[in-house]
Formats: sequence, C-alpha cells, structure tokens
Amino acid sequence: MAATTVPDNTTKRHAGRASGPAGGAARTGLGRKVRHNLQAHGFLIGAVLCFLMFSWYPMVREFIMSFQEKKRGVTTWVGFKNLDRVYHDPYFWTAWKNTAEFTGYALVIGFAVPFVVAIVLNEMRHAQAYLRILVYLPVMLPPVAGVLLFKYFYNPDYGLFNHVLKFFHLPTSQWLDSSHTAMISVVIAATWMNMGAATLIYLAALQNIPGELYEAADLDGAGLLGKIWHVTIPQTRMVLSLMLLLQIVATMQEFTNVFLLTKGGPQNSTMTVVYMVYQYAFNYNNFGSAAALGLFLLLVLIVFSGLYTRLSRNAD
Repeated sequence: MAATTVPDNTTKRHAGRASGPAGGAARTGLGRKVRHNLQAHGFLIGAVLCFLMFSWYPMVREFIMSFQEKKRGVTTWVGFKNLDRVYHDPYFWTAWKNTAEFTGYALVIGFAVPFVVAIVLNEMRHAQAYLRILVYLPVMLPPVAGVLLFKYFYNPDYGLFNHVLKFFHLPTSQWLDSSHTAMISVVIAATWMNMGAATLIYLAALQNIPGELYEAADLDGAGLLGKIWHVTIPQTRMVLSLMLLLQIVATMQEFTNVFLLTKGGPQNSTMTVVYMVYQYAFNYNNFGSAAALGLFLLLVLIVFSGLYTRLSRNAD
C-alpha cells in the first residue's frame, strides 16, 4: 500500500515568518519614501500655486483686459481699439523716449558704480564686513523712505545737495524742478537705493576668481587697469551679462522713484511707460488702455530679452 505524502506546512510557516520582517521593512521604507515625496511635492505645489497666482495670472489677465472695455459695469470686447488708442496717444513716444533715457543713464551710473565699489571692497583687507553692511544698508530701507530722503536732499531751498554746492561756491541747481536735471536726479536716487544688492553679487563673483591669475598678470607687468580688463572682467563675464539683462528689464519698468519724486514732470520730462500705465488705470479709470500699454511693454521686453540671450549665446 502506497504511503500518503503529507504537505510540510511547518516549513511554509517558518518561511513566512522569516520573510515577514524583511517584507515589513520594505513596506515601511516604501511608505517613508512616499511620505517624503508627498511632503516635497506639497511644498513644490505651494510654490507653483503662488507663482501662478502672482506671476502668470496677472499677465494672462492683462492680455485679456487689453482687448476689453468696461463702461458702467459692463465689459465688452473691443478688439484692437485699446492698442490703437494708446499708440496714438500724444505722450506715447515721449514716455518711451524717457524710459530709454532712464535706462541709458541707469546703465552708465547704476551698472558701473556697483561693479567699481565691489572691486574696491574686494581689495580691502580691513573692515570689509562693516563696509558691506554699509553698502547694503539702503536696500534694507523701505523704498518710500529712501525716496523721500532724496526728495529732501533735492529741495532747492534747504536741501543738502544745494548746501554742499554753496559751501564750495558752486552754482545751485533746481534738481527735480528742471526738465534738464530731473531725469538724472531720479537715476541717482534709484542707483543709491538699489546698488547694494548688485555690489554684493559682484563681490561674490570677484572672490571666486583664482589668485593665480592676478599673480600671472603681475609677472606680465600688468597694472591695475590691465588686471581689471584682462582678468576681472573676463572672469565675471557671465555675472555681468546676467546683471545687465536684469537691470535693463528692471529700469524699463521704473515707477516708484518717478511717482514719488517728480510725478512724471516737469513738462513730462520724467514720464515713463509704467507711470503712463498708472495714469491710464487710476487717473483716467481706463484699465483696458492701461493693460494695452502694459502689453506693449511686455512685448518689447520679451523681444529684447530674446535678442540679448541669442547674441550672448553666439558670443560664447
């Protein structure tokens, strides 16, 4: 009679118990990884939502409003009427000319001065930390406070700048009250308020330049200007290019200093494109035309940024 074979369930139970802790550890590790990824994605989703709400939505809304007109609470589509209206505004080209002039002055003063200050700070061996704080201090001031401080300095009767000119027996200036000096006065105020951040960025780039390059320049007999031209500028070219692009984009959107110092005057000599947008929106209550003018500015900045990026890539 054949013997009956009985399945060995004991071996299976032992195998199950042996694989249990390993399987549990795998499941625990997988759960920890999922929770970690969920947490990371949660932070990422929050940042993306903020970006969509405060960056992309205003741009999309501006694009839609530029083709709309609102009267007595009723919104209607008007096609290119708003674009045509702002294009034929008598101050349209004046605003663009002033914006280009402000950008040009800002590049001559606001782009060069922080770089020179960063070079001076990089060469100093004592009190560099305190001087960095001193240079960055204007950035920490509220923008309105800084602008009002310069408005006091520019006062033709009791302002600090005219007192200094009188002390040296030099002719005083009307500063903000003259169409010949108003724009440069606004640029000086804007440069003083914003140069701290740019200076620290340039200083960080300068401190990453290998010292051997300057030693080699010394051996070649290069002077101070030669070191700056052949070592400093080539080694910081990427940072300089990026800061140049950012500064042009920022200065073409200048508003705060113009609004608080001159309000576009005198004789519209400081009226910029963004200040004209403000006038359309809040003085004339014409948000469609304001959005249309903002769309013009957006297109100009997009075209300029694309051309600049392409030229920079070709130069590399």
